[in-house]
Amino acid sequence: MRYYLIAGEASGDLHGAHLIQALKTLDSEAVIRFWGGDDMTHEAGCEPVRHIRHLAIMGFVEVVAHLGTVLGNIDFCKQDILDFNPDVVVGIDYPGFNLKIESWAHRHGFRTAHYISPNLWAWKKGRIRNMKKSLDLLCYILPFEKKFFSSQRMEQAVYVGHPLLDAVKGDNLQMAIRRPLPVVALLPGSRRQEIKSNLPLMVRLAVAHPEFQFIVAGMSLLGKELYQSLIPSESNIEVVFDQTYPLLANAHAAVVCSGTATLETALFNVPQVVCYRANPISIAIAKCIVSRRIRYISLVNLIADKPIVTELIQEDFNPSRLEQEFSLIAADQSTRIRMFNQYAEMRKLLGDGGASLRTAQAILNILQ
Repeated sequence: MRYYLIAGEASGDLHGAHLIQALKTLDSEAVIRFWGGDDMTHEAGCEPVRHIRHLAIMGFVEVVAHLGTVLGNIDFCKQDILDFNPDVVVGIDYPGFNLKIESWAHRHGFRTAHYISPNLWAWKKGRIRNMKKSLDLLCYILPFEKKFFSSQRMEQAVYVGHPLLDAVKGDNLQMAIRRPLPVVALLPGSRRQEIKSNLPLMVRLAVAHPEFQFIVAGMSLLGKELYQSLIPSESNIEVVFDQTYPLLANAHAAVVCSGTATLETALFNVPQVVCYRANPISIAIAKCIVSRRIRYISLVNLIADKPIVTELIQEDFNPSRLEQEFSLIAADQSTRIRMFNQYAEMRKLLGDGGASLRTAQAILNILQ
């Protein structure tokens, strides 16, 4: 079979790589064409049509600012699909782009699948009407989404489990990054806008605590210059590139930008405080759109449906609050033990691994 996969962000690249591996396991004659990053390139054995370094744009204001690039990529993608003529088009997360492509592909007679559903229960619930029409398969990964999709009577929606359970393996412990001082992991995000907004306050915290070794989880695709411009050269803050899991495998605590990284940190059993700052206009628009029923932004709290980790958002993400919460996760033993216990409860809700293989099998099922 011929598969056209589209991932537009670092997390999608990670999960896309595992999906390619699973597709090749089930279909020895699989031909893969994809948009993605280095992980998918490694598994596919060929270069991407577009690399994620040119695709990761977030926030309402930012998307408008890059609208010409986004529209150009959509037009290019449509023609590339026609030229490749796949048996199925598979969008991996990245809903703003992928749902448009999937809708177009369906109208042009292609089978369509979407892996990792957008958070319809939180915002843009109206998308589901078009998704019912344009998708042959929707694979969702969060256990509490079962109730939502059942209520929407979306028969093509399939629960596959969370792919991070496949990605976070025990062998990362053998590669752990070790230092003489206790390690504190700083995960400022995977996009330039996030890093510029969140890393400076994390750096300020690090400078105030020389008793810890603070290490930033950097992404080489964004360039070393970005991190160098935000970290004082005289500080002892390290940056390691493309080694987030080895970093978390030996971290004493972590300060994490909201997103997939919050769940990754929890799966490595690292106490964390979640922080997030973004363009104020983007945040204001998001607050107007997001369902009032949504109380959390971190995956850890959303899955558990209770505040396991503290979330410092916008104005709450300030030096005094960050210092207060960091002291608890780094030095208060009762806070650390509570978090360890609640992580274990949350992990039980996720079940076993195998999301990539279940998704690959579901894709093959719609083709057969």
